[in-house]
Amino acid sequence: MQIRDAESADLETITAIHNDAVLNTTAIWNEDAVDVADRAAWLAERTGRGFPVIVAVDDTGVLGYATFAQWRPHSGYRHTVEHSVYVRGDQRGRGVGKALMAELIGRAHALGIHAMIAGVESGNAGSVALHEKLGFAVVGRMPEVGAKFGRWLDLTFLQLTLDDRPAP
Repeated sequence: MQIRDAESADLETITAIHNDAVLNTTAIWNEDAVDVADRAAWLAERTGRGFPVIVAVDDTGVLGYATFAQWRPHSGYRHTVEHSVYVRGDQRGRGVGKALMAELIGRAHALGIHAMIAGVESGNAGSVALHEKLGFAVVGRMPEVGAKFGRWLDLTFLQLTLDDRPAP
């Protein structure tokens, strides 16, 4: 498995992975599938703002993708990012998400990011456990703030503080 920056050629598979998560999981709280043009605009916006979009690939193609961007739009949050990691259905549980996360954490360090935030559907015990193994701590839970598949969803926030420098 290799991890590298996402390219335009990856967008068809990135779109398929995204849409699988939208249509079949509670990992993304959207209910509408998107097309490749949507993901192309998303990729251009993320990379244009200096944020990484990375993919894990092997000889079968793109196994998963990950990214981060500023957590909230206000300038006071400029040192905090929220990340997303999505893995192709047939590759889940094989270490792809962990490898993508490790790369994202390294890139956040390199960019001088102070804190990474994860927003995870509270019932996704595998994702919560993966984040905790990587040093994230649960910092809050918000009950019934989302809905999908005819049920309420709880949101768990996890945080990884990347350095202990004083506030700028």
